[in-house]
Amino acid sequence: MVLLSVVFVVALSAQTVNNPTVTRVMATLSVNKGVTRDQIMKVMSQEVRDTVQLHLDAKIDQWFARADGKGVVFLLNCKSVEEAKAVLEELPLIKDKLATFEYMALGPLTSLRMLLAPAAK
Repeated sequence: MVLLSVVFVVALSAQTVNNPTVTRVMATLSVNKGVTRDQIMKVMSQEVRDTVQLHLDAKIDQWFARADGKGVVFLLNCKSVEEAKAVLEELPLIKDKLATFEYMALGPLTSLRMLLAPAAK
């Protein structure tokens, strides 16, 4: 447990210095203020079709409902936030300005390489 805690602390500090290669982008959708359920439902049929197509095209790797009920979270197979934006900005909820995405680039936890280093003698 102590080793795991040390690795985690070192990982946090190392991640800020050594930016990892981006392997995924997390996108969190939130409905814009003032948007009604009726407005959402008018485009939802096309939104679902387009989202499923993005999954079948291997752009959306995983998708989740937010536990607070206020949107969704996608893990995208994208190498940059810009690439993820280009993919998701075509969805009806975004085109119609009913919702917005927040993006976060993700990559391997590079400090785990320390666990693979030769043992000190």
